[in-house]
Amino acid sequence: MPTTEPKPPSSGRWLRLSRSLSAKLIVTLGAAMVVTFAALGYLNIRLHRKHLEDATLLSAERVSDAIKRSTSYSMLRNDREGMYHTIRTMAGEPGIVRIRIINSEGRITFSSDAAEIGAQIDKRAEACYACHAQAQPLARLNRPDRFRIFQADRHRILGIITPIENQPACSNAACHAHPAEQQILGVFDAQLSLERADAALAESTRRMLAYTIVAMLAIALLTGLFVWRLVGRPVRVLKDGTERLSAGDLGYQIEVGSHDEVGELAASFNTMSRQLLEAREEVTAWNRTLEERVEQKTRELKRAHEQVLHVEKMASIGKMAAVVAHEINNPLSGILTYSKLLRRWLAQGPAGDARRQEMLSSLELIESESRRCGDIVRNLLVFARSAPMNLEWADLHRVVEQCVRLVQHKMELSGVQLQLELDPELPRVQCDPAQIEQLLLALVINALEAMPRGGNLWLRSAALPSGREVQLQVRDDGVGIPEEFLPHMFEPFMTTKEGAHGVGLGLAVSHSIVERHHGRIEVASRVGQGSTFTITLPVGEAPAPQPPAELAVKAR
Repeated sequence: MPTTEPKPPSSGRWLRLSRSLSAKLIVTLGAAMVVTFAALGYLNIRLHRKHLEDATLLSAERVSDAIKRSTSYSMLRNDREGMYHTIRTMAGEPGIVRIRIINSEGRITFSSDAAEIGAQIDKRAEACYACHAQAQPLARLNRPDRFRIFQADRHRILGIITPIENQPACSNAACHAHPAEQQILGVFDAQLSLERADAALAESTRRMLAYTIVAMLAIALLTGLFVWRLVGRPVRVLKDGTERLSAGDLGYQIEVGSHDEVGELAASFNTMSRQLLEAREEVTAWNRTLEERVEQKTRELKRAHEQVLHVEKMASIGKMAAVVAHEINNPLSGILTYSKLLRRWLAQGPAGDARRQEMLSSLELIESESRRCGDIVRNLLVFARSAPMNLEWADLHRVVEQCVRLVQHKMELSGVQLQLELDPELPRVQCDPAQIEQLLLALVINALEAMPRGGNLWLRSAALPSGREVQLQVRDDGVGIPEEFLPHMFEPFMTTKEGAHGVGLGLAVSHSIVERHHGRIEVASRVGQGSTFTITLPVGEAPAPQPPAELAVKAR
């Protein structure tokens, strides 16, 4: 047989933990805190990054403006060496990658990186796109358009463009040949390294993440302790109380440790527990009182029942005595009448042959009526279960055979055709064969009397599928039984026969025999279509299967 492996104890603990209200609250609050702190940390980091970038841009703008102001005097004096020296000096400051001057044609006229002096700049590149995106270059740049950030040598570089405007002092100087309508002469392109800013931003980001995680863990721990203290323990106490209550410990009280909703629930539980205890005590008292009253009423009912049974018994005895007296009175009246007649005939002297024949007929009638009185008394004894039962393992087919032999002559005289449908696998039955034969004989005679002009008689045997019961069936196609008589067919002195041929004890005796064998007898009938009597008998304990006997009488 397949066996189920026992679950380890850890799985049971995890199952109980997953169903715990405290665990669900802790997990829910923890998930909410994780989402909240993650969102706050993300927004804080972005805000810090934006502030740092803004500060860096402002510093870069100040550096660019300082370069422009420092070189403006040299530019007005056309002192290139002094301007270049100033640019090289400022380019050597920490954090400045390079500084260069780009003219209006996009050529680098000077750069702190000497290798790119004289190189041409693509105006469609990122550095020039802000000014040259339109058909005409912009005369003034907004502040955001002056900045650009790009990657170089694994570090981010911040580039800031500062336009060199054609001021009146510049256009009117003798050293320059720029027309006054030209507004922009070129640009200062200063590039500053963002490595230190990015390192500071990364460090602040790591610290903020660490602080956020520490805060989350601390708050989660405090929340777990809070939930366990204020929710978990009280709910556990309530659960233990309900288990004690369901186990029958009515009146069990739990400690109320707070005045919140959980405390009110605990107080309600204590009240309910006391009320249940009081109700059980009250019900127990009522049950005790009720039992006493039931016993008293039972005694009274028993006495009343005994009185009713006595009355019914006396009424039944009176009714039976009246019926028996009536049934026996008729044949006794005939016996008395013919006895007086015989005495009168004998007192008159010797009789002739005719009178002698009448006397013989009278004696036969007296004999018949006396036998009838004996039959009534004998049937009453059988009905009263006075005759003992002789149980033995019997072959019902032999009983059927004996019954058929007894009525064979009567069937031939009545013109009745016998149809036998016997089960060859019918087992032996523990019964009284003589009483079963009497039962079958009574049913067969009733069937023959229901077919005065001939007909068909079926005798059938069968073993039921359960193997514990067998059935015998007697069916005819005679006159049938009216429907109103069917519920009373097995009552004593109930008969549907006309005249004085029936006493009304045959079916009552048959029913008594079946009951003594712990079986059942049923009747089904329709007027003009015949009747069917079905007898169901238990096989008995441990029957020995025997082959069915061969019936000597064949169906005619």
